[in-house]
Amino acid sequence: MNKALRMNFRDKEILQSSKLLAGLDGALVKRALDGVVVFSTEARDVLFREGETAVCFYVILSGYVRLYRIGHDGKEADTAVFGPGEVFGQCAMFLGDRHTFNAQAAEPVTLARFDYARMRQLMREEPDFAMAITRIMAQHLDDARANVANDRLHTAPQRVANYLLELCAAHGNGSDTFRLPYQKSLLAGKLGLAPEALSRAFSLLKRSGVSIRGRMIHIHDAEALKRI
Repeated sequence: MNKALRMNFRDKEILQSSKLLAGLDGALVKRALDGVVVFSTEARDVLFREGETAVCFYVILSGYVRLYRIGHDGKEADTAVFGPGEVFGQCAMFLGDRHTFNAQAAEPVTLARFDYARMRQLMREEPDFAMAITRIMAQHLDDARANVANDRLHTAPQRVANYLLELCAAHGNGSDTFRLPYQKSLLAGKLGLAPEALSRAFSLLKRSGVSIRGRMIHIHDAEALKRI
């Protein structure tokens, strides 16, 4: 169930540093945020479904959202996971205003909703804003292609090992202990793995010096992990 919220200072900070608005001048940011609605929703709430009419896109302020498709047999396949500061739902604005995927809150999330009609007008009037949308679309396309290549070039343990090494590097403080940003079921979908395949990969990685306790990860030997 959606709950409307008043935009606070922290929300504005996240939006201003988001992939949508970072680098734009203050007057343009102010115009982009005019009429934006902030709301929260609970874990597992579906934000939109494939084939539904699309009227807005979103910037995540807190939590994680998964995009997925459902097969004829009812199985779900995750195609992307988005977190704070990231944008999703904008593609339908160029695809006949119909969503081509499903979106679900993976945990309680807070979102900013941007109306298509307002954003289209802004894109026509402000080339910098149109370029910001274009960059996001291009990055999502590049990420999708990278995921396809990763699926074809790497085994399940290699995918997990590479992801853990990226997380370790992202902390930037030399720490080899960190917490997974979201639950393992969501991580499995992000990496294109079945949950049981992720569990097997983690079991194998333990032999290469990876300790796993819940969502806490400790890498004892990064070089051994790189050699997998």
